[in-house]
Amino acid sequence: MSAVTMAEPTVGQAPTPVRRRRTGMRWLLPAWGWLVILWLCSPIIVMIVFGFNDTKSKFNIRWQGFTLRWYRQLFAISDLTKALENSITIAVITTLIATALGTLLGMSLGRYRFRGSGSINLVLFANVAASEIVLGASLLSLFITLGVARGYWTIVIAHVMFSVAYVAITVRARVVGLDRSLEDAARDLGAGALIAFWRVTLPLIAPGVMAGALLAFALSIDDFIITNFNSGNTVTFPLWVWGASRVGVPPQVNVMGTLIFMFGVLLAVVGATANRRKRV
Repeated sequence: MSAVTMAEPTVGQAPTPVRRRRTGMRWLLPAWGWLVILWLCSPIIVMIVFGFNDTKSKFNIRWQGFTLRWYRQLFAISDLTKALENSITIAVITTLIATALGTLLGMSLGRYRFRGSGSINLVLFANVAASEIVLGASLLSLFITLGVARGYWTIVIAHVMFSVAYVAITVRARVVGLDRSLEDAARDLGAGALIAFWRVTLPLIAPGVMAGALLAFALSIDDFIITNFNSGNTVTFPLWVWGASRVGVPPQVNVMGTLIFMFGVLLAVVGATANRRKRV
């Protein structure tokens, strides 16, 4: 049967072909999309599954049975626990500083036009587009030139320097679409500049600020290249995993990775739910 039929012509019009939708195409693209998502999520799925593996060897690469032992012994390896602690504290400090600086920078770029704003935008996007090797080597050269000993705080400085751009760009996009008349109305009703910002402007740009903060936290906690250049004797979670991969990665790494992933998913769900409630 032909896939093309002829529509009933009206008076004075020639018949036009009407194509019937093939039912197979309705399922092809969604199925392909789910296959791509499954492929992208497969490393995470393997990590989660092998966190329950009852392995007897140093290399956790073959399934040997189900167990919850590694969750009970999560902090049994002191070096790994210290590395995870370093990563979390560095990520939290980086998020707080980068969010504060990036929010102020994003607001100024989105609200005002001043001399040099175009250059600042160019520098921000260049920071995002630049290779991590370039950023890591540049920061390493800076610290060596200034005679700064590399360690915990040089990692924090490096993470803040590449995270500020992401926060600023995210907040700037939110500020550009902000209705200035709402803040002006608050000022007309007697609110001071600080009160107007705290009660009107900040709640309106809060989704952008939260998105930038989550992005800064995610980029900091799993960064390897820039951290490797500027870590000194400080070991973070990615650096510890890289070093352990040569002799065998313990299952606790899978468990910690699973918990970090679930924490990120929880934050994303909470943020999406809060934004949906605000819209309603």
